[in-house]
Amino acid sequence: MSRTRSVTASATGVNRRTVLAAAGAVSLCAGAGYALRPTDSQAATTAGTPVARSRQATAAPLAPYTKGTTLASVAAPRNGSGYRRLGDGPGWQRVVRDELAAPKSGRAARRTALAAFVQFTDLHLMDVQHPLRLEYLRSHDVHAWRPHEALTVPGAISLVERVNALRGAPATGAPLHFVMTTGDNTDNNARSELEWFMKVMSGGRITPDTGAPGHYEGVQNSGLKLYWQPGSATRDHDKALGFPHLEEFLAAAIREVRSPGLALPWYSTVGNHDALPLGCYGSHADPYLAEAAVGGKKLMDVSAADAKKLQDAIKHATDPKGAGYRDFLKAHARSMRSVTPDDRRAPYTRADYLKAHLDPAYQGHGPAGHGYSSANLDAGTQYYAFRISDDVIGISLDTTDAGGHYEGSLGTAQLKWLDRTLKDHKDSYAVVFSHHTSKTMTNTRPDPARPGEKRHGGAEVVSVLSAHANVLAWVNGHIHKNVVTPHRAPGGRSFWEISTASHVDHPQLARIIELADNKDGTVSLFTTLIESAAPHRTDYADLSQTGLAALYRELSYNAPGASTTLAGTASDRNTELVLKKG
Repeated sequence: MSRTRSVTASATGVNRRTVLAAAGAVSLCAGAGYALRPTDSQAATTAGTPVARSRQATAAPLAPYTKGTTLASVAAPRNGSGYRRLGDGPGWQRVVRDELAAPKSGRAARRTALAAFVQFTDLHLMDVQHPLRLEYLRSHDVHAWRPHEALTVPGAISLVERVNALRGAPATGAPLHFVMTTGDNTDNNARSELEWFMKVMSGGRITPDTGAPGHYEGVQNSGLKLYWQPGSATRDHDKALGFPHLEEFLAAAIREVRSPGLALPWYSTVGNHDALPLGCYGSHADPYLAEAAVGGKKLMDVSAADAKKLQDAIKHATDPKGAGYRDFLKAHARSMRSVTPDDRRAPYTRADYLKAHLDPAYQGHGPAGHGYSSANLDAGTQYYAFRISDDVIGISLDTTDAGGHYEGSLGTAQLKWLDRTLKDHKDSYAVVFSHHTSKTMTNTRPDPARPGEKRHGGAEVVSVLSAHANVLAWVNGHIHKNVVTPHRAPGGRSFWEISTASHVDHPQLARIIELADNKDGTVSLFTTLIESAAPHRTDYADLSQTGLAALYRELSYNAPGASTTLAGTASDRNTELVLKKG
């Protein structure tokens, strides 16, 4: 890289009004081929390139710290068997990884911070009363429905509160620039969920309830032993495992809550659950399923054999358009239960998703559009680039496939745009964001809007990224697990792939990522995991917003069938990832 300045120095003199007015102007929309130089952008209104940040820079970086991160403490079980209550456990140490470059002594005293940001991923905000949900798959696969799903909104708000309380970046002490959420922000592709997501991130009052106001209508008061019935005396399967009886749980879960909104700018990347109904069906044009989503009938119970057939069809992508799912629902019509219809549960389209981000009501601390622009809306695209700091750009990809199935890919136009963007900004380091990982981009089904365009898998994306010496990291989610993977290429080119666990499955984590020039021919990427701000210990008498967020974590830990490996190994958690400078 030809230029190196610290984030603290580069932010000097940039005031908040300038940042918010101009941050959207440096976006690069695929539809128009904008450059990151404001003079080349249709939306540019200012001179100079702003830094995407909302906090004033400190005179000098803070000292490294651990408070509020998993370096200090991590939720851990207090008892050894059965349903396990949580408490404060020991933190996870930072691990130095040297597969791509040897760390040199004295680098901590020499290094200069380049950028620092927070990654959210897989929030899966859920309208748990939605008629098209697949809870009944639990009769075959116990983890197909989770006992804590009604608490996704207070859980996500508590994560926002954690970020707002951070002093800065824990390894370098640099100011945090922004938050990027890498997809599956919603769960059922429902308008209700999209509204909740926008308010969680930008601030506002949220009532996570649809159908009859103030009256829960779903599987958790159905009387079915297949699901945890928190408010009844029913001896359901989960209570037999130690799940508690909580009389007022469902009433509390659908009460109004308030999000303060992030005190930082935030950007958005789309995931398969945001793009596709139920995260897997390319069925937006199906009138039967669209009507069923807002209608008054909900299927809650099927045989294990029927559940297996449907789950297998989803897993193996034999029904990407949802035609078989439609037939499945019709075949079980007599088994459905009545619920209150609600138009807010309608599926949202790509255009709806973009319009929500462009809505001034959801701007929060900006930037306008949260990365997306009106050019995205005109072109029907959901990928863009933006400047993180003087020496770093960010690139957000759309790896979803409108043709159906939950795995991902890129179309040729987007892959070429990625290559061109990296080439055009070869003098800046680059961090790439997507929902899918390199190994889960295996779905090359044609996009119905571009039927003649070839789709490309993860290996081809790795090849493009490896061809550019300025790529430092590919940051993603989707697999709900912490995994950090080194990617090597000829000529010394290399980058790290950083995949982060979800905030719906335990251990419910987000990740702080810091970039630093070690002034010795290497760059270090620091990754530090954080939990929500809710206390580790729960109090069953406390069903406040904070109490529910704590319960969200404990219930997720005890969810039957949940994987116990999603936290990853020590080398996938809090790390220092060393790279040679390009």
